[in-house]
Amino acid sequence: MKITSEGLISELIELTRQHINQAEHLNLKPINELNWKPDENTWSVLECIEHLNLYGDFYLPEIELKINRSKTKPEIHFKPGLLGNYFAKSMLPKEKLNKMKTFKSKNPNGKELNEKTLERFLTQQEKILNLLNDARKVSLNTIKIPTTLGSLVKLKLGDTFRFVLYHNSRHMVQVQKILESKMK
Repeated sequence: MKITSEGLISELIELTRQHINQAEHLNLKPINELNWKPDENTWSVLECIEHLNLYGDFYLPEIELKINRSKTKPEIHFKPGLLGNYFAKSMLPKEKLNKMKTFKSKNPNGKELNEKTLERFLTQQEKILNLLNDARKVSLNTIKIPTTLGSLVKLKLGDTFRFVLYHNSRHMVQVQKILESKMK
């Protein structure tokens, strides 16, 4: 896979705008509908969003710190790393979403959630847009971001953005499926 750095950033900005639009539509729904669960082992809409918030709480400050401290220059092309590309692709939504185990610290199951969950998500999405714009001035290839797997496992900045935003997409698809199952 060979993509221009600008092409990747533009694609990820568009994806983030889609997530913002979806979340704004969720804001119009009653809170009890957003907290509805098909069963006790399945997340509600707000639990999906809170899960994304918990990941954003980890990754966004890390990304911001590395971008702000970087003295690197942007390259024309972004080349995904082996591990980063694997992680990012594994997050892409598929026709039948494969279940993945989440870290206990990132599992919102059973939390009391309300409209603040969506507000926080929307704030994080605006932050992502700003960080993607800032990323135009630095290297997507040489800046490394630690992962939730520990500080020894680091991904390229470009792969980290892909992982976080594809993960968001995956759960936004899950949100849509929960809403559709509520209608049945």
